[in-house]
Amino acid sequence: MRIRILGAHNCESQATRCVCILINDRLAIDAGGLTSNLSISDQQKVEAILLTHQHYDHIRDIPMIALTFYRCRNNVEVYSTPDVLDTIETHLLNGVVYPRFQEIPKEKPTISLNAIVPHKYRKINGYSILPVPVNHDGITVGYQISDAEGKTIFYSADTGPGLTECWRCLSPQLLIIDVTVPDSFQKFAAQTGHLTPSLLNEELVKFREIKGYLPQIVLVHMDPVLEKETTEEIKGISEALNTPIIIAYEGMKFNI
Repeated sequence: MRIRILGAHNCESQATRCVCILINDRLAIDAGGLTSNLSISDQQKVEAILLTHQHYDHIRDIPMIALTFYRCRNNVEVYSTPDVLDTIETHLLNGVVYPRFQEIPKEKPTISLNAIVPHKYRKINGYSILPVPVNHDGITVGYQISDAEGKTIFYSADTGPGLTECWRCLSPQLLIIDVTVPDSFQKFAAQTGHLTPSLLNEELVKFREIKGYLPQIVLVHMDPVLEKETTEEIKGISEALNTPIIIAYEGMKFNI
């Protein structure tokens, strides 16, 4: 399973993009930095997009990739919970902000919107997908994704602490998880449903207690203004757990 980090942060700048993960060039998870880091030809390779929740930094490139696919007379499948799909139809592809690409062209609409059900496995483009609720705004799901060779990852989406029940459902070899701000912003993190290094440590300790191991760990959604402070704190967490913790960056590629 080839993984490419198109966006690793929670906001955009000249050097950073909002979160987007690409698997084997074909399956995207979230659409924060989807189009800005792919050529038109590479965008056309994307067959399906999994959206975790309705916040703008995770759905913002849906209109852009829809336009590209429309011009190229192609189609892309979008999967998420019903409330996320409703947000896209009501506020983005609504015929005012952007055309209703889910309806045009009539014979084969550019965007196909597909509802998923938390805790229910679904086969999508050859992958086994399990949406698992996490602790963020509204109904937010992380995705466990397994390929035919048994390679499995879990992307937590934006999440706060309290993931014990989530961990019981999973057995990933790779965990891509949200750490947004340093411990000095822990109150903010708790209020907005995010993790700090110390909160991450607590969740990883629970994971190891429940599952008996720790997977490979990659961190995303970091605030670039606070990244230096957060990274220093992560070093201490990595040492305490005696396990490597990798900070994601735009363009990062790795295999599992």
